[in-house]
Formats: sequence, C-alpha cells, structure tokens
Amino acid sequence: MKRHRRGNAVLEVALWLPFLMLLASGLITFGKITYLNYVLQKIVYTAARSLAVGQNLNFCDGADAATVATLNNAVNDPATGLPLVISLTGDMLVVTTRCYDANGVLGDCDVSGCAGLTGAQRPDFVTVGMPNGYTIPLRIPFIQLDPVILKPSITVPFGGTKL
Repeated sequence: MKRHRRGNAVLEVALWLPFLMLLASGLITFGKITYLNYVLQKIVYTAARSLAVGQNLNFCDGADAATVATLNNAVNDPATGLPLVISLTGDMLVVTTRCYDANGVLGDCDVSGCAGLTGAQRPDFVTVGMPNGYTIPLRIPFIQLDPVILKPSITVPFGGTKL
C-alpha cells in the first residue's frame, strides 16, 4: 500500500511561514530599537561632554545661549543642520548639575546664589538626559504592542568654567 504524499512540503511551508515572518520582523524591529538607543546615547553623551568642557556656561539660566547652542549642535547634523534622529530637538534634552556637599554626598547643586553676584555653586558633574523619553512605535504585523520609550541619560565630570 503506497500512500500519495504530494503537497506535504507546501502545507508545512504554509504553516511555518507566518511564524518565520513574525520572527524576522521582530528581529528587525529589535535591531532598529537597539541602534536608535545607541544613537540617542551618543547624542546625549556628545551634549554632556561638550557642556562639561565648555567655558563661561550659565547653569542658572535654562535659556543660556551657549547651553542651547551646544544642545542643538549635538542633536543636528553639522553638515546639513537637520536632526540626526527624526523629530528629535534640543528642547527634548535637559541639563542638570550635580555637586558634592560638605559631607561628600552627591546631590543637586545649590542654586540659591543664582541671583547674586557670585552665582551658584560650581558643579562637579553635568547630567544630560531625556526625562520625557523618545517614543518608538513597534511595528510587528498582526500584533498591537505598546510603544517603547527610550530615556538616555549621561553624567560626566564638569571641567569647564561657569559664569
């Protein structure tokens, strides 16, 4: 007794193909998220490093021209002036300063002297981050997933000067 087995391969391919396509699209999406996270980390590090070695920065004023220019330079391509990442702006980056207190504990810098002639305390560290994050929608066919929110943050030692 010989059975006819024609069409088994076609049936098996038809059963496994959707799973393989979902796996492939998931891997591509994961790769894009990983790469975008890397790019955002490099942008935030570039901004933090540029601020850390900057001269005459006014950390008391959030709209300081030198700080805003540094953040915009980190976000935009120097050749074209366009953002390196779609819909990323310098306004999405937030700069905070960290200082050691008298006991050697790291905390937020004292800004009580910002209005005076002496200015605020000189920071020991500069932190640049994206507190609201960068939202990435997940595009996997037939599956509805919540978007991924990347929140890169970098802290570097401050070596520049302040006003």
